Amino acid sequence: MSSLISDDELVHEAELVWLEDISALDYVRQSLDRLPNRRGRPAYHRAGRLVGYAQLGREAKASRSSGTFRRRVFWLLPHDRDARPEGLYATGAPAEAVDPGTLAPGTRGRKTERSEGGPPSSAMRELGITLPL
Repeated sequence: MSSLISDDELVHEAELVWLEDISALDYVRQSLDRLPNRRGRPAYHRAGRLVGYAQLGREAKASRSSGTFRRRVFWLLPHDRDARPEGLYATGAPAEAVDPGTLAPGTRGRKTERSEGGPPSSAMRELGITLPL
């Protein structure tokens, strides 16, 4: 889950690689996967599709016990909003979802009004609170 990814786990990210245009996506799911290398497209074994991934710099060290690297991957499931706008996530978003526009190497990303799928609540409007888009 996004909330479980800490900034110190992302310090060796050098680049984010996107496999499709993220400007049309309200959110992407992100997770840290154990992968055999620092760079290159990772194997993808989930339902749905791989949208992007992080590449690590040369200073990233493999785990002593497994020999793997923890890298972020970005993905979507078949029932996510981009494929089913009126479905389960017509409003709200999965716990591990973030707005792809808030992502950068070394940055966790965050939820926004866009990623949550709706306009601000009336209470937010009354208080003048807006989330970044």
